[in-house]
Amino acid sequence: MTSATMNVPAVQNLTVGDLIEVLGAGVRDFVAAPQYGLFFGGIYAIAGWVIIAFLFYYKLLYLAYPLAMGFALIAPFAAVGFYAVSRALEKGEKLSWSGVLGAVGGTTKSDLRWMALVTSFAFFLWMDIAAILFLSIMGFDALGPQFFELVFTTSTGWLFLLVGNAVGAVIAFMVFSICVVSFPMLLDRDVDFATAMVTSVKVVKANPATMFVWLIIIGLLTGLSLLSGFIGLFVMLPVVGHATWHLYRRAVAHETAEL
Repeated sequence: MTSATMNVPAVQNLTVGDLIEVLGAGVRDFVAAPQYGLFFGGIYAIAGWVIIAFLFYYKLLYLAYPLAMGFALIAPFAAVGFYAVSRALEKGEKLSWSGVLGAVGGTTKSDLRWMALVTSFAFFLWMDIAAILFLSIMGFDALGPQFFELVFTTSTGWLFLLVGNAVGAVIAFMVFSICVVSFPMLLDRDVDFATAMVTSVKVVKANPATMFVWLIIIGLLTGLSLLSGFIGLFVMLPVVGHATWHLYRRAVAHETAEL
């Protein structure tokens, strides 16, 4: 492959029916190997509790909401363990902790680390933007003990939530477009991260309505998990992670087309 030529796999058309089926497949994979799902989901739930406690301790409450919502930006990388489990189940291979953890650990030696860098950059960019928006709209007075009252009961607070969610949605959609199938593709195939991102964008362009529904589903499930105090991540994260693997398998063909 030269710098001017990129072998990009062909992509398939998807329907909402496909989304329902891959979610069902995600549930089946979770039930088939719950120990892995609960383990990886638990890691991120515990991390969420620790981070929120840190924000409360240092009185950085204004970062709690954008931090929680920004979790969706790094979730694709967080789900690599689930992709490894689903791939093994699909191939009929025997699952083991050494095999699954080895697959996750091997991501540091592949282009998955570059994709992780991309999503991490988007996450920190979002956090910086959220902080700037909060301080410019709400002012430093909102950092005090009346934080929740000022945000949720005043017109200025609602303006911040409106603008913040709108900006966050744009960033989330951009990251979603380059990540929706790129992480499982990098785990599954010997391709570079640029090819994976281009393929992911092609999937979104070929199925805009279906991918929008998928984004909404992920957003709703993430929101419910956050409202449960991160407890929902024990189940939501593995189910969506497994489902994403099956979505990738449906969306990306084995044949390649020269770009």
